[in-house]
Amino acid sequence: MSAFAESFSTAIALVRDTDPQLARIVALSLSVSGMACLIGAIFGLAGGAWLAVTRIPGRRVLVAALNTLLGLPSVVVGLVVYLLLSRSGPLGSWGILFTPKAMVIAQSILVLPVIAALSRQLVADSLREGGDQLGSMGAGPLTRALLMLVHERWSVVTVLLTAFGRAVSEVGAVMIVGGNIDGLTRVITTTIALETSKGDLPLALALGLILLVVVGIVNAAVALSPGVKRQTLSGAR
Repeated sequence: MSAFAESFSTAIALVRDTDPQLARIVALSLSVSGMACLIGAIFGLAGGAWLAVTRIPGRRVLVAALNTLLGLPSVVVGLVVYLLLSRSGPLGSWGILFTPKAMVIAQSILVLPVIAALSRQLVADSLREGGDQLGSMGAGPLTRALLMLVHERWSVVTVLLTAFGRAVSEVGAVMIVGGNIDGLTRVITTTIALETSKGDLPLALALGLILLVVVGIVNAAVALSPGVKRQTLSGAR
């Protein structure tokens, strides 16, 4: 049996037997990434809606800067958060470096530009199609933008799924600010990197499979929800 086939077989067995170590790692990954997406959604959706309707000087510069941040390397975010939260940093008194809280902060910063940029474009496109009608009813610019987010809620869900995928699959930021501490800050991606370097390929492969399954389940749950089905049928007509 080849090394790949043997590793894959062992990985399947680990997933099938619900290894406790795997369960802890997966639970922490979902917790950290889910909380980061929630925080990113609160600020990103509001910021994106505001940026879609504001007419302040330098707006195009802000949009360009936001789009540039879509390519922000996770290791850079991790480094900045590390410097802020280290003992000599301005937020060192919080004492949360190498904890899940620091990981949530880092991932929130990572997903914020994704949510803000995509929601800004979504609102701008929606306003071009139906914004005049809302304006004739007396709705202000920001109110129209927020109403469009509600109207395009399933598209917003797609934006949030994109952000979740970005958060749960990144490794650099959480490795730097979390320290990859066993039983405390070890998540799926950091464990894959560690176990691969140690030569424990079955565990790394098992976690990779679980990551794909988790993301697939989340996306399938949204795609099969009644609201998405109604929207799809409505669009088809």
